[in-house]
Amino acid sequence: PAAPNAAFAGEQVVDALAQKLNLDPLEFRLMNAAQEGTRRVDGPIYPVIGNVECLEAAKNSAQYNTELKGPYRGRGVATGFWFNIGFQSSCAISVNADGTVSLVEGSTDIGGTRASIAMQAAEVLGIPAEDVHPSVADTDSIGYTAMTGGSRTTFATGWAAYETAQAIKQKMIDRAASIWDVSSEDIELSEGVYQHKTDPELRLTFKELAGQLAGSGGGISSQTTVDPSGAGGAFGTHVVDVEVDPETGKVTILDYTIVQDAGKAIHPSYVEGQMQGGVVQGIGWALNEEYFYNTDGRMENSSFLDYRMPTSLDLPMINTIIVEVANPGHPYGVRGVGEVPIVPPMAAIANAIARATGVRMDHLPMTPGNVLEALWAKDGEPAGLQAAAD
Repeated sequence: PAAPNAAFAGEQVVDALAQKLNLDPLEFRLMNAAQEGTRRVDGPIYPVIGNVECLEAAKNSAQYNTELKGPYRGRGVATGFWFNIGFQSSCAISVNADGTVSLVEGSTDIGGTRASIAMQAAEVLGIPAEDVHPSVADTDSIGYTAMTGGSRTTFATGWAAYETAQAIKQKMIDRAASIWDVSSEDIELSEGVYQHKTDPELRLTFKELAGQLAGSGGGISSQTTVDPSGAGGAFGTHVVDVEVDPETGKVTILDYTIVQDAGKAIHPSYVEGQMQGGVVQGIGWALNEEYFYNTDGRMENSSFLDYRMPTSLDLPMINTIIVEVANPGHPYGVRGVGEVPIVPPMAAIANAIARATGVRMDHLPMTPGNVLEALWAKDGEPAGLQAAAD
């Protein structure tokens, strides 16, 4: 998303204002926080959002309540927002004789979405997620499904799985009613058991009913295509501690906490992974990643050997705090997760550098050379590496 660039500028202004007013940076943001009913700068009005909840969780986090000691160390915070989209998604489900379910969907799995989509279907059917076997089909084998991106997959394709599972649930109820020669309206599904509402002897588990499908009318399957419009954006608040080496300009990340509203974390560990991955990518953007071209216009650092990205050796454990403020536009309250984490890191790190050194960085990446030149300029020394050499 383009939001990281805007956040890099805007969140530094917010931080500078908090410093000028001698206010806690998170408290200052809470005083001015967008919430339900606030109009976004680009026009739309926010529905139910978790911005305040994220700010409060960050303020109460272990990192924020631990004193940061030492010279050239600073703590920065920043908040970011990004929306997710809906678009079309398709899903097909068939019930197997052994009580398992085959789920076919059209979204490529790039972050654990097969699991999160299968879990939404399992929730409807009242069966363990392990009994849902998801697979990703090619475009000739499933209804139209838009791209995997835009923080839409768990939201939109998960919704398709939800609707398809609802259809399967109704067909299973109808089949149980046919077997028992009763009305479908008298059958309910409760915790994976199809049972008559008034006759306790008429009950079949999902597996038991699945085993009777072949002899009672054949297999059960369904396919659904959805085009949901209830996409809900999400907020995240980041807290980062850094140490700046005044001799080299190198910035070391000491500690990092990300707080994010996931709406409903369908698969919490995958949500944490998405959050951590976005932060690490943002740290790379903030401190290292840039292109170098020669006079012929050829990129000089086009390999992983030369293009500097952060590794596990460069970073501490990224602490995660998941906030769940349900998105009213989704059956399970899901919000997009994947893109929000990359919005605040550059601003948060810039704010931390400013708190550590008194220098505001106004361009990216904040490499050792760029930080060192900013420190020289602050101290009134000649700027530039050539001046240092002289």
